[in-house]
Amino acid sequence: MSEKINSLQDRPLSILMPSYRSHPYTGGQGIYMRLVTKAMRDLGHKVEVVSGQPYPILDEGVKLTKLPSLDLYSYDNPLKAFNLSLFKNKIDLFEWISHLTGGFSEPYTFGERMAKWAKLNYSNYDVVHDNQTLAYGLLKLKNMGIPVVGTIHHPITMDKKIDIKHAETISLKILKWRWYSFLNMQMKVARQLDPIIVVSENTRKDLAKDFKIDIKKTRKVLHGIDHLTFKPIEKIKRKSNQLITTASADVPLKGLIYLIRAYDLLLKDFPELQLVVIGKLREGPTSKELDKKGIREKVRFVSDLTSDEIAQLYAESTIAVSPSVYEGFGFPAGEAMSCGIPLVSTNGGSLPEVVGDAGIVVNHSDPLSLYQGIKELLDDEEKRLVYGKMGRERVLDKFTWERAARELVDVYKEAIINANN
Repeated sequence: MSEKINSLQDRPLSILMPSYRSHPYTGGQGIYMRLVTKAMRDLGHKVEVVSGQPYPILDEGVKLTKLPSLDLYSYDNPLKAFNLSLFKNKIDLFEWISHLTGGFSEPYTFGERMAKWAKLNYSNYDVVHDNQTLAYGLLKLKNMGIPVVGTIHHPITMDKKIDIKHAETISLKILKWRWYSFLNMQMKVARQLDPIIVVSENTRKDLAKDFKIDIKKTRKVLHGIDHLTFKPIEKIKRKSNQLITTASADVPLKGLIYLIRAYDLLLKDFPELQLVVIGKLREGPTSKELDKKGIREKVRFVSDLTSDEIAQLYAESTIAVSPSVYEGFGFPAGEAMSCGIPLVSTNGGSLPEVVGDAGIVVNHSDPLSLYQGIKELLDDEEKRLVYGKMGRERVLDKFTWERAARELVDVYKEAIINANN
């Protein structure tokens, strides 16, 4: 055993990281893929990402292997993606039919393509680190003899519950239920992976409850925050009347509608208060709420920003708000803290673990609690300065990517040793 451990310590690892859709604009999993691979590369390890569209943005020195899906979400009508060649490929045909009938099969079909590709390539890697695809194809790789570990950011069961709860009609609830049918596969696969990387104690607890995962199989590795990009910018003057949040407008999990209601209350005390939302406004519950309150023109939505542009927006804003109903980790909260802007966060999911005592934490799904937390900071400039400083210090102390990468490598080595026993 000790000889195996020593041999692993003496050389860099060759790591394969699967992720079925990996662009940072798709959410936290895309951000994770770019930053964790960069951190692994910086430690001297060889990293290759295998991904479907939209493809990740990766740093120099990290290899990308593309496994194209049908990319059906790029079509306004999936019928336009039909052609006779679909009948020559069972995986493509399944993906198209599933999408046409309201399903989300990308994790499954990605896994099947990956397993087929891996038959000719699996011997090139020491370990596979899955980015929550949790596809059956991973078990095929495991059967080839490759150690497989998986990161689960949070169980998607939470998204399903909140999405269905907020669906406005019975037919929409049924459609949501159908879309989340891939969860059955993810639960079965997760139970067969050992070890499993979780990103917070809250995720660990929810996995045990919803996925029936043995807690002893989990290893907690907190995410990092890109503290070099998301940093205080002293030359930018901070405004005294601008709130900022990052939230998908009509993803109920992100809780934007509760912030909109809190903002409407705040306007009665602070009529010049502005709200900037990093995200796109689409027609739906959020736009209806803005019209109902008569404040659509007062809320500015911005999107397709670079990380540097987001950091500049944080630098000019007064208070950042994380209104989520649930987060597996909460990159926007961590990035805001890293920029030195005071933060008001809900207690949704893992957010209290990220924020700690370096921000104001209020109840999720509660506009009045958000109103009170934000008002407390708007009324006290000194408190804003203290929380801004504490947030930056907390990120530098607990959330660097170098620390995360070293802890992940320890998990890889554990998996490699276990696989060879």
